[in-house]
Amino acid sequence: MGVNALIRKVLAEVGIKPERFGLQWASAAEAPRFVKLITEFTKEVQALGPLGHAEGLSPEEAKARIAKALALVSDRKLRMGLGTATKAIRKDALYTQEQVTAVIEEKLGKTITSGLAGGSDAA
Repeated sequence: MGVNALIRKVLAEVGIKPERFGLQWASAAEAPRFVKLITEFTKEVQALGPLGHAEGLSPEEAKARIAKALALVSDRKLRMGLGTATKAIRKDALYTQEQVTAVIEEKLGKTITSGLAGGSDAA
């Protein structure tokens, strides 16, 4: 749940619709559920159109923003912050998506914003 909240936050910050990312759990014994999840997600992404289309971005700008997001989530400072946020989530033992998103915002919001603004604070 923490990775899901983090990726969605980063995508939103770079101007890419967070709906383009999905993370769900399905066990090997849940083939019908897996098919349903994939089918629904595929329909959602198809409705958004090509990357950048729903966001009003050129393909080059969308690619540049995705590259910036990838650089940020690959950064050691952000990954260590995610570990700290995960510990806080486990300590509180509240695993709702709203709570996880709030913890990610609280613990990583500034790191994400500064990392995307100039890159120097997240490096």
